[in-house]
Amino acid sequence: MKWRRVAILVVAFSLMGGSLLFADSASQKVKLLLNGSELEEGGYVIDGKTYVPVRQLEGLVKYDESSKTVTYNKPNVHMFLFADDTVFGEIKKTGKLKFNVFSQIDSLRTNISEVRVSITSPDGSSKVIQSSEIKDQKDNFWFRTEDYTYDFKSSGKYTVGFYMKPADGGDFVLVSEKIINVLK
Repeated sequence: MKWRRVAILVVAFSLMGGSLLFADSASQKVKLLLNGSELEEGGYVIDGKTYVPVRQLEGLVKYDESSKTVTYNKPNVHMFLFADDTVFGEIKKTGKLKFNVFSQIDSLRTNISEVRVSITSPDGSSKVIQSSEIKDQKDNFWFRTEDYTYDFKSSGKYTVGFYMKPADGGDFVLVSEKIINVLK
């Protein structure tokens, strides 16, 4: 199926001749940085306007085929990290630390079925801190994980991610991140 589409496009562009050269000069692929991190697919500049694949913007995306409508929702998610009763974002390399994550969510304008909080170490390995079903749908709510013990083995930046799963199916989507800076 995919190769047919590619073959048809190649033939169509070949027949256009000079139009292909004009189209190439009118559109340009560009690097896209979101909060300092380069996104894989990048973006495009076409006729002076920038286009970005909306699925890369850390939000909930829904496409309605019948109305040809894309709905994008990026709720406000504020995360606080607690070790005992102390809020932290930077720690010394101490090894194991027991902490929990408190999240305040508001402006949620789409239905979700589940939330998940995970931590990713500087080497890219990830562990789920907690996952929980959402039974009572609200546009704002609080979510606090149970105490979680994690071994901060090396210095660097650890990322705590807050994910939501759309109610109509699909995978978890990252909607917010918090950085833990582990000092030497």
